Amino acid sequence: MKCISFIIALILLRVPLAVAGEKAWDDVRTWVYQLCDYKDGKLDEIAGSGFDLAVVDLSREGGSDYFTREEIEKLKASGTLVLAYFEIGAIEEGRPEWGSVPVDLKAGSVDGWPTEQYVKFWDDKWWPVVKGRVDRALDAGFDGAYLDMITTYEEIPGSDMMLEQRANAMVDLIVRISRYAKEKNPAFRIVPQNCPELYTWTFAEPKPNRKYLDAIDGIGIESVFYIAHDKPAKQAWCEENRQNALAIKRAGKMVFGIDYAKKSTCIADAYKKLRAIGFVPYVSVRELNVIVPEKP
Repeated sequence: MKCISFIIALILLRVPLAVAGEKAWDDVRTWVYQLCDYKDGKLDEIAGSGFDLAVVDLSREGGSDYFTREEIEKLKASGTLVLAYFEIGAIEEGRPEWGSVPVDLKAGSVDGWPTEQYVKFWDDKWWPVVKGRVDRALDAGFDGAYLDMITTYEEIPGSDMMLEQRANAMVDLIVRISRYAKEKNPAFRIVPQNCPELYTWTFAEPKPNRKYLDAIDGIGIESVFYIAHDKPAKQAWCEENRQNALAIKRAGKMVFGIDYAKKSTCIADAYKKLRAIGFVPYVSVRELNVIVPEKP
């Protein structure tokens, strides 16, 4: 009777029961990152690739053709954890929410991506878009969310807010996402991409920023050792990112490293270096439109 009562309690709390063969978070050693050009519009190629974890978009090609719960559950049944990719600091013209975002929230084109606009992410009018994406990820059965455009806090043009205020506003948004999602599913993972220095920012708080660290389950870092494509990441900001990401790893969080390389020697070197510092490694092309298996 106690077991039955416990199962009923989990169902009432909307906590998903473990699926046979499902990968445990702490056992993740490999991952794949693909955001478009899914073969035949399906996730079968990823399911057959043998990666422990996959980051995929909420939809097939970034539009309104969202992946269904049946498709996500099928991928998870292959033994792969699945995180939903979406942006929280910018909006792309092709996204279905584009027309509903107030004009005064759009803050200029993202450098290098003319069809994408930074948004004033601290404005409460932006929350319905973010909440809608979290809800869709939860309803589709994703294991968590992979949050992009955290860099907006640094890059957004024309803001009257001080950098420290924008940093703390981004932390507050990530914390809000985490709390909202985990209230509905405590096992839902939150993984922001880039800006590992946020753990050092504080606004009337002691360092490190525990509020931020407690809200996340891991972090993704681009261009750890190679910038697109095959360019060694020797810049000062790359080293700073590595050190901050290592500090987050020492705090007990998973770190997913993504390098951009095409040459076999660079790919092999990236994998070797990423593993040497304890990051979960993946090497791909900047477009993130193909699966690139690691060569033995």
